[in-house]
Amino acid sequence: MPLIAIGLNHRSAPVEVRERFAYPEPEVSATLSRIREAGLAREAVLLSTCNRVELYAFAEGETEACTQALLKFLAEDRKCREALDGGLYRHRDLAGVEHLFQVACGLDSLVLGETEILGQLKKAYDVALASGHTGRVLNKVFQNAFSVAKKVRSETSIQKGNTSVASVAVDLAEKIFDGLQERDVMVIGAGDTSEKTARALLSRGARSLFVSNRSFDRAAELANELGGRAIRFEDWEQEFDRIDIIISSTSAPHYVLDRPRLARMLERRPPKPLLLIDIAVPRDIDPEVRDLDGVYLANVDDLQSIAEEHLRTRRVEIARCESIISERARTLVSLLTPGAIPWSRPVSHPIPQTGAAAAGQSGR
Repeated sequence: MPLIAIGLNHRSAPVEVRERFAYPEPEVSATLSRIREAGLAREAVLLSTCNRVELYAFAEGETEACTQALLKFLAEDRKCREALDGGLYRHRDLAGVEHLFQVACGLDSLVLGETEILGQLKKAYDVALASGHTGRVLNKVFQNAFSVAKKVRSETSIQKGNTSVASVAVDLAEKIFDGLQERDVMVIGAGDTSEKTARALLSRGARSLFVSNRSFDRAAELANELGGRAIRFEDWEQEFDRIDIIISSTSAPHYVLDRPRLARMLERRPPKPLLLIDIAVPRDIDPEVRDLDGVYLANVDDLQSIAEEHLRTRRVEIARCESIISERARTLVSLLTPGAIPWSRPVSHPIPQTGAAAAGQSGR
């Protein structure tokens, strides 16, 4: 009965591939049902964020056969069979538990030690639990993952400083504009990431905040909470002339802003820089807008360079975190189902390289 973790993340696949694998929230439970009804797993949890899509499964049968069946399911379900040639990684048994623990602790994140992933992981687990897709094994594994994350947070400094994608995005805005004072910001999409970004912008001195969302009630709720102004989704273009920074994070399956639309909007706009930060997957903003004068665009992959600055200050804590993870993972696997889950050699999780080391890599 193998325990399997398969998926892709910001290191194994570019955003162009990750956006094809992204699962909208309403599809997650139904996808888990299809996996279990097909006999591919007894228990399963599906995690889908802007930087990763991962399936955790407890299956019956020979380990390699179960793994290949789940890999094939994901590739065919997302209509991306080429990912079978290396884009999808897989970790099994002890290595799978260690991988989950590393994800929960933020050691496998774009920003080393970030805390947002823990909330996303808890939400993914809650969805699977509420739908009856977990059982004795994954319940224990995930509950231990949350416990390990708490221990790492309290006993190490791995999460010291700005640790979320939202904070990194705001760091970029500060560098482009040399500070956020006198800057007007629009957030498109009022979800969790947008809320965190808006709070970070205001804490750094942004002059005004506009919030636009397909659900106006949600936009109004967030704007009222943060002292901003809500704009109906179909009307946000009317405020474009005064906006310096747009941060977009919707769940739209297509571009919210493409090059022709932006070019038309720029014609009536005063000549001043415009920063677009696209933290959505699938992407909200057409990458071709980079070719327009005065427009700066950053997507989730572009944030990697800023994340590396945080990485350098936290590397000293990695060994302490991995020691905690290894000890807890081995204890869990030995107690969970003695003799039923084999001891697999742990797969090490590479830490993102910087500078010359990164330049020397031959691919993702």
